[in-house]
Amino acid sequence: METQRAKEIAASPVMANVTYNGTRVYIQSVDERKETARIFPLDQPEREQEVPLHALVEH
Repeated sequence: METQRAKEIAASPVMANVTYNGTRVYIQSVDERKETARIFPLDQPEREQEVPLHALVEH
């Protein structure tokens, strides 16, 4: 996923269909410098993690 699109999704009040390794996730924030995002699975908000932007897929 491109950095700008990830930032748009993170800032939007509308839920986007984004997956990481096949699991639907919520993007909390984006770090442009490191090209990563803080995410968590929709059904497990306690499993927050930092992942590379290129690993996120918008459907």
